Amino acid sequence: MGNFEGLKVWQRSKKLALFLYQVSGQGAFSKDYELRGQIRRAVVSIPSNIAEGDELGTDRQAIKFFYIAKGSSAELFTQAIIAHEIGYLKSQQFEHIKNECRAISGMLTRLIQARSDHTEHPAP
Repeated sequence: MGNFEGLKVWQRSKKLALFLYQVSGQGAFSKDYELRGQIRRAVVSIPSNIAEGDELGTDRQAIKFFYIAKGSSAELFTQAIIAHEIGYLKSQQFEHIKNECRAISGMLTRLIQARSDHTEHPAP
């Protein structure tokens, strides 16, 4: 524990956050302060909760934060659907966000499983 920067899921979610900050700062999206703020909070929550969980002392504590990050990924995907449908996101941008949310969620599922196995079968 404690090396969150080395986790591929953290790296990928941080990269998605940078992408969304760029995209949400352009055009009409940049002037919709409520949706822009909400989508930015959701995307930043993903790597933040991964980092926080990884820094905690136990796998059980980490898993709780990984589930929160997974929830934030679903929240972000929902907001991206809305942003796309009202014309703030181009189809290519939306597809990228959708694919990243799905990949990140899958990575978190596998990380949660690995940490769960670790808590159920501690080393001697």
